[in-house]
Amino acid sequence: MIKYSVLYPNIENGTFDHDYYRNVHLPLIKKKMGEFCHSYAIDKIQDNAPADTPFVAACHIYCHSMEDFEKGMKDHAAEFVADVANFTNIEPVKMIFDVVV
Repeated sequence: MIKYSVLYPNIENGTFDHDYYRNVHLPLIKKKMGEFCHSYAIDKIQDNAPADTPFVAACHIYCHSMEDFEKGMKDHAAEFVADVANFTNIEPVKMIFDVVV
């Protein structure tokens, strides 16, 4: 199992629409990736978090293998990237992990 994580840093003048992210963007990814996306999770910073917290949001897309991730993204990556402007002006940090437990 792999986990593709996208983390959104807490930057000055950064904007992030959590509702759009939860209700539109991630369901779009799940739908388009189809069977190649096992599941996903979304993290939202708590309202009472310190102002200097390093990130405001993150998502984690789980796939059975790197090959599944690549197949799921292959024909849709440009559409996913184009949709980012609808919910944030923050440049994300992307990471891929092997899930070991």
